Amino acid sequence: MRFNKHYELAGKHAYLSASKHSWLNYSDEKLLQSYQNHLAVERGTRLHALAAEHISLGLSMPRNNKTINKYINDAIGFRMEPEVLLFYSKNCFGTADAICFRNNLLRIHDLKTGITKVHMEQLFIYAALFCLEYNQKPGEIKMETRIYQNDDIFVCNPTAEDIAPIISKIIHFDKLIDQTAEDL
Repeated sequence: MRFNKHYELAGKHAYLSASKHSWLNYSDEKLLQSYQNHLAVERGTRLHALAAEHISLGLSMPRNNKTINKYINDAIGFRMEPEVLLFYSKNCFGTADAICFRNNLLRIHDLKTGITKVHMEQLFIYAALFCLEYNQKPGEIKMETRIYQNDDIFVCNPTAEDIAPIISKIIHFDKLIDQTAEDL
């Protein structure tokens, strides 16, 4: 038997793939809802890429209340870097949508394209990872985190009391994972 070659599909997965077989049990409504969520995730990925490109090139957007426009313009105005990987270990790292550190102020901005309720904890983890990677003590720097979603901006100024416990948990859990991996 000579199997057909589908080179253009190498490394890709179909929405109705065998590896994600749960769709076999879906009703029509559940399938359509799941597919709409899938399309929203793809759209979010594309919007993040667009925003990162605009920020990298310094291309401002029209000034209005659109979430992505405010996010891009603020990141450019604060001279932030888009899509920065923050690394503590192979067990704990993440990519901040936009970040900068100057004049002892850490800024972290996050673009949310979905409708799910936002949680600032994600940005607090990025702040903890920044402190760990760049040897900064959270009590000795100022921090501002922002989430851009649904034409709103949610701003927080975390303190050492917010970030230090996350740093401790990252260190503890990282050691726990490494010890468990050694024992296996």
